[in-house]
Amino acid sequence: MSDPQEQAADDGPPLAKNATVDAVVAAILFAVGLVVVVESRRLGAGWTSDGPGAGYFPFYIGLIICISSLGIFWQATFSAGRDTDTFVDRGQLKRVMAVLLPALVYVLATVFVGLYVASAIYITLFMVILGHYSWLKSVIVGLVVNAVFFMMFEVWFKVPLYKGTLEPLSFLGY
Repeated sequence: MSDPQEQAADDGPPLAKNATVDAVVAAILFAVGLVVVVESRRLGAGWTSDGPGAGYFPFYIGLIICISSLGIFWQATFSAGRDTDTFVDRGQLKRVMAVLLPALVYVLATVFVGLYVASAIYITLFMVILGHYSWLKSVIVGLVVNAVFFMMFEVWFKVPLYKGTLEPLSFLGY
């Protein structure tokens, strides 16, 4: 079994520290909170004759988000006790991207070929590339899983799922 410090040394220097990621997330959350506050004011964040306005509660939620994110930002950037441990190193990021990038391609593929075809391809390639299964087994699993889903949704439940702009399954009459 390898030592965690040896593993970290193999993956190279940290690409991001916890404090940096905390500060970036706090800044993003502050922007979200600010949007909520501004839009709540536009809707009417005050008290009206018949009770709170439409933006009353969202205004205070946005305000709480802004105040909390400022506190987190301050702690992450200026506090003496900020967390400077490694958030992600090269090896960890590579493993995350090995899953994230194919998932993004899958989502894009569903627009053109629909859920069933994109899912069959996604399952097959995921099994072959990341799972190191044989092509035959991967293709069979990808096709069977999506055939079962097709039967379940389209035939039994009569709930049509998105077929894509190219409609590759139109020959089935669905």
